[in-house]
Amino acid sequence: MTIPNLHLGAYVADGVDWIKATFEPLLDGISDGLGALVDGISDLLLAPLPLVMVVVFALLALLVRSWSFAVVTLVGMLLIVSMEMWEPAMETLALVVVATVIALIIAVPLGILAARSSGFSAVVRPVMDFMQTMPAFVYLVPVVIFFGIGVAPGVCATIVFALPPGVRLTELAIRQVDRETVEAGESFGGTGGQILRGIQLPLGLPTIMAGVNQVIMLALSMAVVAGMVGAGGLGQVVVGAISQLDVATGFEGGLSVVVIAIYLDRLTGAIGQAENRSLLAALRRRRRRVAPAA
Repeated sequence: MTIPNLHLGAYVADGVDWIKATFEPLLDGISDGLGALVDGISDLLLAPLPLVMVVVFALLALLVRSWSFAVVTLVGMLLIVSMEMWEPAMETLALVVVATVIALIIAVPLGILAARSSGFSAVVRPVMDFMQTMPAFVYLVPVVIFFGIGVAPGVCATIVFALPPGVRLTELAIRQVDRETVEAGESFGGTGGQILRGIQLPLGLPTIMAGVNQVIMLALSMAVVAGMVGAGGLGQVVVGAISQLDVATGFEGGLSVVVIAIYLDRLTGAIGQAENRSLLAALRRRRRRVAPAA
């Protein structure tokens, strides 16, 4: 008995060619729009002197977290400047910002829908599994076919790669809200939208922020891989160093990525903790107001 050959790759290639031919104007528009967004943010980050932006990043770290984080940020950013990696680092940061924002705009509503509908969750979950287990390099093939070489394929591949944890943790955040709290809101006549905005999203915010953190980390890792398709930034530096066996440049580019990753990780983590503390404080104030009335 012979097993028939299923040329799945040929079917996928035909589908990609059809999408490319049918939606070429749309793909060109997306490519131009993403390129303009990344270039605009990159120009904004590079407009001031590097030392000015270093101070801004350090002050943001101080406001959000602590003096120690601000000092670490100052040292790390000055290290990037001293290695002459500031421009590619800001290009990578711009790409990560654009990809993360777009990924969250898609992921959060999908996570909310998945939390509200078990059927939709059953459909979305295997798709997220597939996206999360697919090797990062595989995403580069279709995006290059659709968008060519440049920033746009890097952003699109980064969005797809970073999307799953945003969907998963948003769904988890909504589902783990205490059912009795939701029922209390319903008993007071709250609509589904009011309960979502007033109860489920605020109480689930720490978990959602954990998802935001994961999206940013995955976006940064994919932004480096996207240097292979001409996305620029530190990814291009690292890829160029690998092709030329330039250990010094590769180490400096990799170290710059580590500094940016640590900064973004600690920053988003601190924002999530601050939101959690403010939420707990608001709940305590509400209980104090309710207690005398009771």
